[in-house]
Amino acid sequence: MSPTGFSACFMCVRVVKNKMHSLWIALSYTIPTILFIVGAMRLKSPKSARTGMWWIAIGMIIAVGATMALHPNIPWAPTVAVMGVGAGLGILVAKRVKMTAMPQMVAIFNGMGGGAAALVALATLQRSVPLSVFANLIATITLVIGSVSFTGSTIAFLKLQEWLRGPRLGRTVGSAITGCGLLAILVMGFLNIVGRQAPGLGAWIMIVAALEGVMLVLPIGGADMPVVISMLNALTGLAAAATGFLISNNVLIVAGALVGASGTILTQQMSRAMNRSIANILFGSFTQTSGGLGTPGEDGGVMIEASHEDVAMLLMYSRSVIVVPGFGLAASRAQQEVRQLMEKLLAHQVGVRFAIHPVAGRMPGHMNVLLAEANIPYDRLFEMDAINQEFKDADVALVIGANDVTNPAAKNEPTSPLFGMPVLNVDQAKKVIVLKRGKNPGFAGVENPLYTRQNTSMLFGDAKDSLAKLIQAIE
Repeated sequence: MSPTGFSACFMCVRVVKNKMHSLWIALSYTIPTILFIVGAMRLKSPKSARTGMWWIAIGMIIAVGATMALHPNIPWAPTVAVMGVGAGLGILVAKRVKMTAMPQMVAIFNGMGGGAAALVALATLQRSVPLSVFANLIATITLVIGSVSFTGSTIAFLKLQEWLRGPRLGRTVGSAITGCGLLAILVMGFLNIVGRQAPGLGAWIMIVAALEGVMLVLPIGGADMPVVISMLNALTGLAAAATGFLISNNVLIVAGALVGASGTILTQQMSRAMNRSIANILFGSFTQTSGGLGTPGEDGGVMIEASHEDVAMLLMYSRSVIVVPGFGLAASRAQQEVRQLMEKLLAHQVGVRFAIHPVAGRMPGHMNVLLAEANIPYDRLFEMDAINQEFKDADVALVIGANDVTNPAAKNEPTSPLFGMPVLNVDQAKKVIVLKRGKNPGFAGVENPLYTRQNTSMLFGDAKDSLAKLIQAIE
């Protein structure tokens, strides 16, 4: 064969090799993308959520493996070592964390994602290679969003863990601090985008954005924390998607977009369930006062205590019981006892349903996770809009540690901080039984006049212990 023929064959081989390499890259990242989308779709139902998480996990494993295989210049030893340490810590924490601490874990894991995106953006900005205006824009936005998400999620973790109690700032002080920070970010971001970077400008943007994240979450009360966690989750998703543009990774773009979109929709739904705007949740806390708010009880503030035997008898001879779970259920880890109580009542031909408020607990879906852990059938769980009209026909509403989401002052007391927030109509039931650890207000610090109504009886003590005594009394 002539030299020209050899050259032509060699070029053909190189073309085919490049085409195959491109095909493998496309397949390696397309398959995880499909798995992410399908897995996210399966998260819509509690029945399929567990398998949906497996689909997403498998997609992530394929994406990480493909990245390692297709980029041989990656230093394998340190990369695998760091991944091994991270995976080990993740498994250890996930196995040991209590269900009551699940919101904190979600918050801190979410913050780690935002921090990682911010570090990638900062490294991109500090490269010696000049960036285009578009690349500078994406990197700057990623840096700001990731930093806000990291520090905001960290403050959320500390507040949920009750290691930090944020101060209530006045409107002038809070607005001035956040406003100055936002103005500084806009000025520095503009200079960075147009290419007039001062030494260390990216680091200064990160520092100021991190402080903004602190100021954003620090004054927010506990009752609003589920919405804040959902919003920070959406921000982390957006930061991850922007990072995907920076490093030209389609899988990261798709995964981040899914998280950002779903988190945004969930934030809107939860704020709508509270009948408040997102801006009011984020910035209304500057004007709120703390603790002990609400209206006095209808009978002068007297709570009627009942015995476990009387409540057990009332439940056994009821036709319809609606259980309202709250954070008290999670705090006492009483979900198994709730299932046992349900089974005892069903055996006595008593109808049992569960009413789930969108912001009950400390994170979105907190109560659904708890009840699913106890294998309570999904068809017995009803969202607020689906069951609120059923309370008037219920013989008993059994409230387990749910304070703010059952407060009737939200419906009929304009001076209450909760006024306007849709709540569960437990006060319309013929009889209300409240399991509560003590007489203090709930996490939002708002008094609940439901507890002093004539049709309400209180069972004070740990929910797990109270439910165990109810089961024993029924037996």
